[in-house]
Amino acid sequence: MRNTFRVSLLLLLVAATGCVPASQPAEKNDSSTPGVTADEATPRETVGKTTQNVLSLEQATNDGAVLASTKIEAKNPLMASADAYRTSVAKIGGMGVEQAIQLRNAQSISDPKPLTYEVFMAEIIKPDQPDGIRLPMLPYYQEYAWDQPNQKLVVVDFPARKAEREKQR
Repeated sequence: MRNTFRVSLLLLLVAATGCVPASQPAEKNDSSTPGVTADEATPRETVGKTTQNVLSLEQATNDGAVLASTKIEAKNPLMASADAYRTSVAKIGGMGVEQAIQLRNAQSISDPKPLTYEVFMAEIIKPDQPDGIRLPMLPYYQEYAWDQPNQKLVVVDFPARKAEREKQR
């Protein structure tokens, strides 16, 4: 009796899900915010994930980025934890890059040249190489950027991505 009930319930659930037409997902690149794709405004996994994506600060600011705050400003305890995590991983990533730059400069102590964006990517980040630096992943609205005049890694916010995400909700 019990097994018959379970089987009939299972068949009912299968039939019900098969009768309801699936809603068509929106196109990934549909966006009402100029210059922002829906992919860029979609949250991404960050915990335990890494990236080697570093933008040029000049190009990022031309695309609407602003320097990210390093303060923990949230009043909500849950949001304060998220702010603390986000700022901590950004600082730790920056420290790793700074150490790699110091090692590079120590090896060429007679002529340590400032790093252009291209040289920074090739000699410090080393994309797709086993000894490259893997930075902690940031939220969808933030990216790492190379500040060439100050010779340091910074984090930038893209306010348009946040605005697009709010529109999607």
